[in-house]
Amino acid sequence: MRVVATLPQDDLNKAAKAAVKFEADGYDGLKTSELSHDPFLPLAVAATWTTKPELVTGITIAFARSPMIVANMSYDLYTSSKGRFALGLGTQVKGHNERRFSVPWTAPAPRLKEYVESLRAIWRAWEYGEKLNYEGEHYRFTLMTPVFSPKPTGLPLIPITIAAVGPGMLRLAGRHCDGVRLHSFCTRKYMDEAIMPAVTEGLAASGLRRENFEVVSGGYILTAPDEDTVRKGFEWIRERIAFYGSTRTYLPVWETHGMVDLGLKLHAMSLKGQWKEMAKEISDDTVRLFAAIGTHDIIVKEIEKRYCGVSDTVYTHHVPAIDPRIPPDLLQDIKRLPSAFRGFDTKHWAR
Repeated sequence: MRVVATLPQDDLNKAAKAAVKFEADGYDGLKTSELSHDPFLPLAVAATWTTKPELVTGITIAFARSPMIVANMSYDLYTSSKGRFALGLGTQVKGHNERRFSVPWTAPAPRLKEYVESLRAIWRAWEYGEKLNYEGEHYRFTLMTPVFSPKPTGLPLIPITIAAVGPGMLRLAGRHCDGVRLHSFCTRKYMDEAIMPAVTEGLAASGLRRENFEVVSGGYILTAPDEDTVRKGFEWIRERIAFYGSTRTYLPVWETHGMVDLGLKLHAMSLKGQWKEMAKEISDDTVRLFAAIGTHDIIVKEIEKRYCGVSDTVYTHHVPAIDPRIPPDLLQDIKRLPSAFRGFDTKHWAR
């Protein structure tokens, strides 16, 4: 199993120091996300301070940027890191696209499919000298002259993974991408009954082998040396579950557990701004549906029960209240857990 650490994004100096420490500890990758800071800049810093970990956006919001802009940034990061960069994309929801980023909203799965296809068309033009001629319903790229073309990297195409919750996006991940990035609002039951069947259907259509397709996380991991610290983190996860669980997009997860009424109640409370009260609706048993939880001495077994057989890559420190570093020997124990993923095969998309 691969273990990925999250880089600090509020200060690029912190990102550099953290990247060096995480690499020394033995983490397989370093990720950023697009919340209150740009996801690409800390990875650019990490590319110059590290030599081994994968560098990945987990995720960057696609529709707020032209694929050409993302293609350029990704290509530069991939080149500078000597092939260690992987692009993680997500769509965000309608409200954020329209009201936070001021971009029009259309059905996300067909549009993201074109986004992925156009990225690869651009990269193939740069890497292999193919004529750029991508024309879709949402994106059109037909002009690329030598002065605007970066030099070939001599490397395979950049891996693309996407965030997915519902069946349509999960099938899209398996059909057109190199991996899927599962949401934190995710249970093992939902992974087994909804996620993997849809992903498997997509993989069957693409012909990409499961060993070359990465399933990333899904849910939370909470661990600390002592029970008191674990309990503090437990309450933070409870609040996050209430927050995400109030979003109607995630009702299928509640539905898997026969808890749609809870999701609808949380949504109604969110409209009234009852954010603090919402967490009280989440029981301890419900929290444990979404997380592998335990002190350092038991967490490996909890991770094994929660993730093995589905996830190939996990994050060990979602929780701000917990020291993000775990003992190197514990990290190695987690990495010894089995997973299906053996590495990307992006040549598949150039065949």
